[in-house]
Amino acid sequence: MSIEDNYKIPDQTQIGHVHLKVADLQRSLDFYCELLGFELITTYGDQAAFISAGGYHHHIGLNTWQSKGVPPAPKQSVGLFHTAILYPSRKELAKILKRLMDKKYPISGASDHGVSEAIYLDDPDENGVELYRDRPKNEWPRNEDGSINMFTKTLDVQNLLGELK
Repeated sequence: MSIEDNYKIPDQTQIGHVHLKVADLQRSLDFYCELLGFELITTYGDQAAFISAGGYHHHIGLNTWQSKGVPPAPKQSVGLFHTAILYPSRKELAKILKRLMDKKYPISGASDHGVSEAIYLDDPDENGVELYRDRPKNEWPRNEDGSINMFTKTLDVQNLLGELK
């Protein structure tokens, strides 16, 4: 069996789910379900849970199999930078931003990347979480050669919250 040198992953491929090691399952469920609004699909005793949006079997798995009661991984180490959760519209992103603000949940950043708008925070185990919405492809900034010109600028939070009026 040989691997083709020019193999390309199929265009329809998607990231199906992320599975996180957490220190306290209930604390993580409080964050992902009670704060962010995910639905609890099933649990494996008191050690694992699977949650989703829209009834999918799971978008996020949470477990304490190797991590119960342990501190977060150091920021200056290898590992997951963040889990990105794609919202279907700018208005829905504004709704979750307002919810976070109303609940006084700490937000670590808010960026305009040209192709998307994003809110950054950490879950209770200090796993990075990005809540974002994509702009339509025809609005993505392009370089002269046609490549995408992604950047990081400060997100106009007040303009985003204006979606709720």
